[in-house]
Amino acid sequence: MNRLAVFDCDGTLVDSQANICRAMEACFVASRLDPPDRHAIRQIVGLSLVPAIARLLPEADAAQHAAMAEAYKQAFVAMRSNGALDPEPLFEGVAETIEALHEAGWLLGVATGKSDRGLHHILEHHALSHRFVTLQTADRHPSKPHPSMLELAMAEAGAAPETTAMIGDTSFDILMATAAGADPIGVAWGYHSRQELLEAGARHVVEHARALPGHLERS
Repeated sequence: MNRLAVFDCDGTLVDSQANICRAMEACFVASRLDPPDRHAIRQIVGLSLVPAIARLLPEADAAQHAAMAEAYKQAFVAMRSNGALDPEPLFEGVAETIEALHEAGWLLGVATGKSDRGLHHILEHHALSHRFVTLQTADRHPSKPHPSMLELAMAEAGAAPETTAMIGDTSFDILMATAAGADPIGVAWGYHSRQELLEAGARHVVEHARALPGHLERS
């Protein structure tokens, strides 16, 4: 079986919190609601849009959650069209880590709550599209922590749960990995705390991206 390392995107590969927070604030304002604070918004990064908004606004009904998800998408598109998106930089060491894992024979994938369009935009911007053999997004799957994204990633890459690592910054990533039987690896540079990752079941929390290849080779 092939060895597969699947990465979350927001908070793991790239620091996208500024744009996510601004778009979420805009969709609340469009609904004439006070936006949640940014810590609360960072806590839902990684979920698909409707479940994320439902966590932020549990008193609203499903129709309002769906309408606000559309408003979020419109806000993000407007920010991109107006050239108002903040840079979404790769976290330090990520590019080198991806190359090191590729050279070591790992197949690479992404499992993210982003849309196909959003993920492709980021990978193309950072010239990384060619390194990933499987891309799973919210467009085709239930929200994390449902294991669907990871299960299809393994099927597409010819990997098994015991040869697959899921690398992410949120408890949603760790719970998804556990549900799929993959190795749950947390990263300390994202949007959930080390303690939250460990409580969710992370087998290890990596402090820096450059430590990932060595850690995976020892696993």
